[in-house]
Amino acid sequence: MNIPEELKYTEEHNWVQVLPSGNARVGISGYAQSRLGDIVFVELPKVGQAVDAGQAMGTIESVKAATDLYAPVVGTVVAVNDELAESPELVNEDPYGDGWLVEFRMQDPLAVKDLLSAEKYRGLVAED
Repeated sequence: MNIPEELKYTEEHNWVQVLPSGNARVGISGYAQSRLGDIVFVELPKVGQAVDAGQAMGTIESVKAATDLYAPVVGTVVAVNDELAESPELVNEDPYGDGWLVEFRMQDPLAVKDLLSAEKYRGLVAED
């Protein structure tokens, strides 16, 4: 299973990448997309929306189920992946690349230190 080392993870199966700008890009893990199956719809928050860590901010629907998307950090949405409106399957095809979901300006950039490392995330999914 592909779990990139340079990313941080949440127990809700999101990944977080700190960009050179200091913003955080977020998506769902390869594990999560494989469990959901074929993604058919993605509802994302609006640019400018403020979110708290752990707050539901959108929905991902697959042929199997619908699940909430939770914010991994406190911040403000600065970008969403508009391509997912027409091509939600990008989440399945490239969850760590073209299938990213949201970009945040983090209120506290040090908050990512509290997220799971790749090693700890591997342990989490191994228990599943």
